[in-house]
Amino acid sequence: MKSGLSRLKTLDLSDNSIEGPIPLFVGVEVLLLSGNKFSGEIPNSISQLKNLTALDLSMNNLSGSVPDEIGELSKLETLILSSNNLTGKIPSNLSSIRSLRRFAANQNGFTGLIPDGLTRHLNFLDLSYNSLGGRIPLDFLSSPTLEYVDLSWNHLEGAIPRDISQSLFRLRLGGNKLTGKVPSLFQQRSNLTYLELDTNQLDGEIPSELEICQKLTLLNLASNQLNGSLPKALANLSQLVIMKLQENSLSGEIPTEFSKLGNLITLNLSHNSLSGEIPSSISSLSKLSNLNLAVNKLSGPIPSNINELSYLIELQLGNNDLIGTVPRMPNSLTTALNLSNNQLSGPIPSHLGSLGQLEILDLSNNNFTGEVPVSLTQMQSLTLLVISNNDLSGTLPKFPHFVNVTYSGNNGLVKPEAVPTSPEKKKPNTVLIIIVSIVSAIIGVGLLAAFCFLVIAKRLYRVEDVGLQLEESPPQIINSCYITSDSIHKSNIDFSRAMEVVSNPSNLTLKTRFSTYYKAIMPSGMSYCVKKLNSGEKIFQMGGNERFGQELQVLGRLSNSNVMVPLAYVLTRDSAYLFYEDVHKGTAFDFLHKDSGSALDWQSRYSIALGVAQGLTFLHGCTQPVLLWDLSSKTIHLKSMREPQIGDIELSKVIDPSRSTGSLSTVAGSVGYIPPEYAYTMRVTAAGNVYSFGVILLELLTGKPPVSQGTELAKWALSFSTRVSHSEQILDSRVSSTSPAVHSQMLSVLKIALSCVSLSPESRPKMRNVLRSLFNAR
Repeated sequence: MKSGLSRLKTLDLSDNSIEGPIPLFVGVEVLLLSGNKFSGEIPNSISQLKNLTALDLSMNNLSGSVPDEIGELSKLETLILSSNNLTGKIPSNLSSIRSLRRFAANQNGFTGLIPDGLTRHLNFLDLSYNSLGGRIPLDFLSSPTLEYVDLSWNHLEGAIPRDISQSLFRLRLGGNKLTGKVPSLFQQRSNLTYLELDTNQLDGEIPSELEICQKLTLLNLASNQLNGSLPKALANLSQLVIMKLQENSLSGEIPTEFSKLGNLITLNLSHNSLSGEIPSSISSLSKLSNLNLAVNKLSGPIPSNINELSYLIELQLGNNDLIGTVPRMPNSLTTALNLSNNQLSGPIPSHLGSLGQLEILDLSNNNFTGEVPVSLTQMQSLTLLVISNNDLSGTLPKFPHFVNVTYSGNNGLVKPEAVPTSPEKKKPNTVLIIIVSIVSAIIGVGLLAAFCFLVIAKRLYRVEDVGLQLEESPPQIINSCYITSDSIHKSNIDFSRAMEVVSNPSNLTLKTRFSTYYKAIMPSGMSYCVKKLNSGEKIFQMGGNERFGQELQVLGRLSNSNVMVPLAYVLTRDSAYLFYEDVHKGTAFDFLHKDSGSALDWQSRYSIALGVAQGLTFLHGCTQPVLLWDLSSKTIHLKSMREPQIGDIELSKVIDPSRSTGSLSTVAGSVGYIPPEYAYTMRVTAAGNVYSFGVILLELLTGKPPVSQGTELAKWALSFSTRVSHSEQILDSRVSSTSPAVHSQMLSVLKIALSCVSLSPESRPKMRNVLRSLFNAR
């Protein structure tokens, strides 16, 4: 027991790398030690800190059980034990601390039952990601002071208590073994805002009484055994933003009344037994960004007004009984359009080629006929096209090298190089050759005359013959500026030449959520990377050229080897183009997920993790912190296999969310990397960036993409990690098995990754602490 600082009231040593046992000081009232490397057990002598009001020991390496003596801290108001290796039971005498308002012990290894009376005085309780078992006490949710309860991902059984406090605004019980019905006895003045009961064994019908919860913004009842029809009363939940009812046994039709849910962003009704037609009134859900109705028994045509969902980024309609042709789709689609395993017919419409932001298009297992439209080759973001098992014919158009095309099961469809030739070599027909020669000569003279006429006409009348150009006209430069002070770059960058390059689609090298990259070779022979900001949603601050330039000038002065810093920029009427050094070999996504032949070695993966962490720590530590709108493995560019650079850093400076008239889910992030709280806060934060970085760490550790078969990697890893003995199965065995040292280090990094993707933003470490932990991971 320390005694030299008797007048010390507050001790905050958070987010350092301090090791050893927990330091205790007599008389201290606030003790904050989170984000360090303290180890060992919580000492029994902690009971001597009689004046303690706040104790935060989260994100350390503490082990053993929590001593019963902690219940003697009669003035304690806040107790945070999250993200350690604590085991044993939750001390039952915590319920006797009348002042205790906040208790969090999530992400540990606690077992046993939940103590009776634990929530008697609490406002906030988080015991998620442990191994607690047994039933939830009957009065557990009834305390009038209780506001937040998270018991998700434990081994709890039995029914959900029916007596629920009207003060409770968030209830998270997902990932357990709960049975019985969804509670329906909510208070008339319920403040319930977030209800998450997914991944349990609940049965029966969805209670109509849920409509009492008028403040509900999130309803997640997915992955249960619910049956019956969809209650029309749910349409009265006017504040609802997310509705997830997938993977149940729901039947009947989709109520047309759902069109009243004007704030809905995500609607997932997949993997049920819903029937009838997709109601055309669904187009009234003007803010909808994710619609998943796959794996049901829906019939009839796809509503012709589906294109009115102007903020839709993902549409999943596969595995139904839909008929008819494909209507025009919203141009906002970016993630996936899945129409597979239906009975759709007719030709593949050429207008699908206008979905320039779409990454995945699956039209397989239908009755499509005719040729594959050449317009599909112009979809610049497309990475996967699946058209197998249809009745397509003709020659498959040539797609860019980065598009994976699956077309088997179409007997009449052949690739360009596989066009059949005549088996016999016939002698040339002399008469035919003469006729062809004469016709060719006539056509040639005609074309030459036409060309001369056009040239003369252009000179005399200045006619712009845009229609005959194979490439787009170069964008007209309104303003251009050098940001760099490097004279070499200033002398080599040719703005006019760069605009010619970006007008030719063949120079495109990469497309991300917000940016399109081109390789531009200057007249001097030096090459640069030119990035066009995809301003289709009018969310970029292009109006104020002066402000735009000022923001980029600030970024241009940043100096960090793990950050892509712009060298110059060009403004045109509709877009902005930024110039960077062309030193990149590809993205982290490319090397992790596109080269199936060999696995990226651990030292390269570890170096990428460290480099990104260094860059992100630098950006967060700037005088004006730089927050990233889209941090993913696709925005991590590799100078070499061990030298990553973070791209798209300018988005936080040039995006103006107020200019997006629809859902902000169409603004921030890529699917799989968006932190869960974004659906409610609609704000980009440092904690959100940490979550995205955690997903990248999981990609490096598992070799898996951010979303696989509809499941987000972070959610999969967190659910797996609750079984401590199986946690190493998360790792990519191709890499983890190379040596014991590699295996050990990967397990250490896994713990860091899981803390980064914690569902609670408050539980996530800051980037500087993540960086320290990675440096010391062994």
